[in-house]
This record gives sequence, C-alpha cells and structure tokens, in this order.
Amino acid sequence: MPELYPYAAARIHARELSLLSRQNLEQLLAAKTYDECIHSLHGLGWTDGETAEEILAAETEKNWQLMGEILPDLSLFRIFRLPVDFNNAKAAVKSTVTNVKPEHVFLPGGTIPPEDLLKALMENDFSILPQWIREPLQQAQQVLLKTRDGQMCDVLLDKAALEAVLQEGGRSECALLGEYAELFVAAANLKIAQRAVTTGRPASFLPQALAECRTLSKKSLEEAAMDGMDGLEKYLSLTPYADAVPALKAGASAFDKWRDDRIMKLIQGEKANPFTLGPAAAYFLARQNEIAMVRIILSAKRNGLDVEAVQERLREMYV
Repeated sequence: MPELYPYAAARIHARELSLLSRQNLEQLLAAKTYDECIHSLHGLGWTDGETAEEILAAETEKNWQLMGEILPDLSLFRIFRLPVDFNNAKAAVKSTVTNVKPEHVFLPGGTIPPEDLLKALMENDFSILPQWIREPLQQAQQVLLKTRDGQMCDVLLDKAALEAVLQEGGRSECALLGEYAELFVAAANLKIAQRAVTTGRPASFLPQALAECRTLSKKSLEEAAMDGMDGLEKYLSLTPYADAVPALKAGASAFDKWRDDRIMKLIQGEKANPFTLGPAAAYFLARQNEIAMVRIILSAKRNGLDVEAVQERLREMYV
C-alpha cells in the first residue's frame, strides 16, 4: 500500500494549484451581492450548481471522489467520517424515542447508513452496527427513554465521537492523522470546558462530557474549570494550548478560527512527505477548510453581513 502514496502525492501536488488563496477569498468578499459572489465563484472553477447549497455539496463530493481515486481504501480516512456517524446517531435516537419521522435530519458522508441506525434502535438489535457505536447508541437511547433529557443524550454521543476519533487516529499508520485526532479532541475539550464555565454548569457535567487525551489532563481541566476562566487560563498556560486563551475569551467564533488555523499549521509540512498518507490527508483538510470559508462568505452575502466582521472569521489557507 505505501508504494501507492507517491502516485497519490503527485496527483495531490497538481491539484494544489487550484486551491483557493486568501486573495481569492478577498475577491469573493468584494462582491456586492450574493448573486455576484456566486458568479465570482463560478469564475474560480466552482461551477457545479447555482445555489450555495448545490455548489458546496458538489465540492465536498469532489473532495471525497478524488480521495477514492487516489487511495487504495477510503477507510483510511474514516476518521473524518466518524463525527457524521455520531451526529446521525443523535438524530436517530431522538427520532425513534419521540416517534417523530426523521426528515432532513441526517447528514451525508458517514460510514453507517442512517436507516441502519434507525433499524437497530426500533428493533433493539444493535448487532447490525459496528462495535464502536453499539454501546454509546444503547446508552443514549436508555438515557432519553428514562429522563427525556435530549441534552444528556447529546453529551453521551458527543463524548463517544471524540473517543472514536482518538482511537482511529491512534490506529492510523499516518502520523498526521494521529496528531489531527489529538488536536481535534483537545480543542473539543477546551470548548466544552469554556462553555461549562460561561453557562454555570454543575461540577458533575465535565466528567461526563470530556474525553481523555494525551495533551490535556481531563482531571486537571475539570479542576481548572472550577475556578472559572482564570483557572482555565492558568492551566492552559502550562499546556501546548496556551495560545488558545484569547480565542476562548473572545467567544465561539474566535475559538473555531483558532482551531482551524492550528489545523492548517499542522498540515503545512506534509507536502514534503510523498511516501506517506500525509499529503492526501493534508489536501483533504485544506479543501474542507476552503469549503467552510466559502460557506461563511456566501452566508454573509445572503444575509447582508458586514465585510469586516466576516474578514475576522476567515481562516489561514493552505496556499
């Protein structure tokens, strides 16, 4: 399998030339209207679709299609699909427990067909599902049946998603995916802790919501949160995430930008690793990042948001 990676890296290197630059994003931002922005996007080669939803869906599909062409097995990138599976699991649990027909609640791109999740829950037979989701799904169903607490159902499945991502990263032969998984989980833990502080969550909440990871001590993070934002800042100053403090204080949008910029920094060096899965993983993440940026810009144009406010939310780009 590793002998196929130089071919993948060569394909990726050619595709990197078509990635959007910061200048391209500024061009889209300069459009006076939503329709003009769509026209500019077509001019940049994003031509499949006439609406934001159609264009973004098409570009996401193209990203996965390319990975399917250059990789020997798409399961190598299952780490990027697991969050979708758990998001769909939350929707399936709530749908079956409340007897509400699931319409437009499932996201595409997971590894488990949503109908399998629904069947397992309705028939109380989880054997048709992968082992890693059976127990979390059963637990979430029981919690919702007994307490009708949809938020706690979400907490259980969100934590299980983080643990699954971390385990998948640990199993990967690609060092980048292991580092990505660690950053993904650590960032999620920081966001959970910050929200717990600002919303006054009880002390019992964080042990249920946080996932253990290598670069952040779960226990230390719980104890730090007991002392509010000052406690979090003091603890984070001793970790690799000291630079996240200003973003945490600024709010969710600023923190999401910090996380995504950190991911872009993480993948920058992979261009020089043609004999690994790294270049393909880096390109995939770069494409997902630019799709997210275009989504922000199109949403801003559609809703008439201030250009300067949008510029503050734009992430670092791969090129």
